[in-house]
Amino acid sequence: MDQIKLKKFFLWCIVINGSIFLFWSFFLLFTPDLVYRIQYQFFPIPRETYNVVIYAFLGLFKILFLIFNVVPYISLKLSGR
Repeated sequence: MDQIKLKKFFLWCIVINGSIFLFWSFFLLFTPDLVYRIQYQFFPIPRETYNVVIYAFLGLFKILFLIFNVVPYISLKLSGR
């Protein structure tokens, strides 16, 4: 693959994964009780534990998003061409 294709690939990765992250964050921000009730049917855990798990998972997703999507795109942009 040449750099132009890689830039487009990582740009689309940023758009898709960023949209998933934003959708998920807003969904949890505006309807936390609904999300908890749905998840409780599959994983019956206390609300406090659920909050910690969701917060940790959002943080992990954000870190992985930055490392595997944004950083490669920025490095390709800075390398020229």
